[in-house]
Amino acid sequence: MDLQYQLKAGSYYLYDLATPPSLATGEHKLKLKTDTVAIAFDASTGHLHQHGNPARIHSWANGARRRLRAAGAQDSANDIVVVSGPLPVEEINKCLSVAGYCRRMFSRLASLPHGKFGAARARA
Repeated sequence: MDLQYQLKAGSYYLYDLATPPSLATGEHKLKLKTDTVAIAFDASTGHLHQHGNPARIHSWANGARRRLRAAGAQDSANDIVVVSGPLPVEEINKCLSVAGYCRRMFSRLASLPHGKFGAARARA
């Protein structure tokens, strides 16, 4: 599935680019609309696990950590990181399309621009 986020009117829209564009709107199938995005990944490898609505992703991560700890995989549980907020769309999409990119983004997180302000400046 080819997924891509776009920022429109202050919200993040996740589109499935594998679907044909609508004849009426020209847009691909909408999978998600959310005000902020969360990304769950392994800090050591940058392997992406989940992305989407922050409440769902944090819940998934807590459950995954709990299961891993119960199975005795403490290090794997501690390796799961969730980053959420108004992230730049370009960074989110790179996490989806480039293997291990989440780790690089995480190392630069403090210096990344506010996702919604950066897009507004780019359009101005």
